Amino acid sequence: MVLGGLMIAILLAMLDNMIIGTAMPTIVGELGGFNHLSWVVTAYTLGTAASTPLWGKLGDLYGRKGVFMTSIVIFLIGSGLSGMAQDMGQLIAFRAVQGLGAGGLLVGVMAIIGDLVPPRERGRYQGMMAAVMAVAMIGGPLVGGSITDHLGWRWSFYVNLPIGIVALFAVWATLHLPKKHIKAKIDYPGAALLTVGITSLVLITTWGGTEYDWVSAQIVGLAVLAAGSLCAFFLVERSAPEPVLPLRVFRSRNFSLITSIGFITGFVMFGAVTFLPLYQQTVQGASATNSGMLLLPMLVSMLVISLVVGRVTTETGKYKIFPILGSALLVVGSLLLSLMDTGTSRVTSGVYMAVLGAGLGFLMQITMLVAQNSVEMKDMGVASSTATLLRTIGSSFGVSVFGVLFANRVEATMTDRLGSKAEQYVGGGQIDPSRLEELPATVRDAYLHGVSSGTHSVFLWGALISVIAFVVAFAVQEVPLRGGGPKDAPSSPKAPAPVETVGA
Repeated sequence: MVLGGLMIAILLAMLDNMIIGTAMPTIVGELGGFNHLSWVVTAYTLGTAASTPLWGKLGDLYGRKGVFMTSIVIFLIGSGLSGMAQDMGQLIAFRAVQGLGAGGLLVGVMAIIGDLVPPRERGRYQGMMAAVMAVAMIGGPLVGGSITDHLGWRWSFYVNLPIGIVALFAVWATLHLPKKHIKAKIDYPGAALLTVGITSLVLITTWGGTEYDWVSAQIVGLAVLAAGSLCAFFLVERSAPEPVLPLRVFRSRNFSLITSIGFITGFVMFGAVTFLPLYQQTVQGASATNSGMLLLPMLVSMLVISLVVGRVTTETGKYKIFPILGSALLVVGSLLLSLMDTGTSRVTSGVYMAVLGAGLGFLMQITMLVAQNSVEMKDMGVASSTATLLRTIGSSFGVSVFGVLFANRVEATMTDRLGSKAEQYVGGGQIDPSRLEELPATVRDAYLHGVSSGTHSVFLWGALISVIAFVVAFAVQEVPLRGGGPKDAPSSPKAPAPVETVGA
């Protein structure tokens, strides 16, 4: 019975970004702040990245139920405040609050399932989680587009409230975990240093070359702060009794390689989800609802391939080919999407998106599986949270870097075509896709070419970054999977025995 509430929490966490992606053009059109578009997503992912390790530790110390419900409440507060935002600055700040709560949702679900379900039986519940992810990935853009068109973008945030209340009630009424008395210290210095380092790096990628010159005091200062805080973080983690990110897991070659691929997967995926709807609504003239539907080729392709990869890996124990295929398709799909221009049809862009989605499908499950299989059983939770954290950081960096590239290309293209007049249209970021027809023909044409050029830059750089994942994938070793069946048991004599979990 408790799984119902947990699945709703997963839906809540995954649905949010999928809904917001299709609402972003309308949000920017109303609130302005075109140059800060990427920060609406970046603030959320930064909040998630910073809080994810802490939520896990707090659950160990104070009990998972109370901590999990607290994360839901913070997420709902952030959602309500985001819906009431009056300018882009407020929206970014409230999205950060929302992200702080979101950091505890997925971690809480995975930890609670770990308490309730013995390791050998957890595979039975993967189908339920895959189904929920399917609903979020496929239904999110449709729901987000429909809400934006008929109720307004603010309801893209308000819709979280009834869903979250249902999840809260279900968890409160049905979840009964045994009391745990674990004495451990939260690594607050490590968490603080990691947060400062990540935030500084994202600010560098966001502000460098736009808000400030690359050699300005602000950017150089942020670079020094990032380097200093991350160096201090590694020193602290080496001596911390309960490090927020244990460095020992990176001694495994496979773990380091596969998490770097996961970082790049998040980098490219969030770039696509953030900027494809803007291209579709602006250049291809789709409504918010239709742009959600137009993402279906990528999302369905990703879901189907992910399910097939999971089943094949379980049955055969083989997986090395999947990171190679996935990263190769990531390169090809990004290159194809970089070819889109003002004349690209929806069918053509749909085919391109399906290729990118297939690449993501090959990588989504396999990166987590290999990460978990690369560490000892006692570090299973650490491996899961670290892989999730690095993918989240990759998403944050991706949106920031792509946001800068996109904004620069739009402004440069419009300036080339309109001269000094471009500033009054792009400087404040006030162009709403629904109002394009009201603009003079020359301005509208310049803006369409600007968005098309920005999209080209985003995916061209996405392809270049994906090449790194393709090269790294060849270095991943195919270590036999633990618990893969009788045939696999002899091939892993050094694998530690499964750790018994506490039943409900």
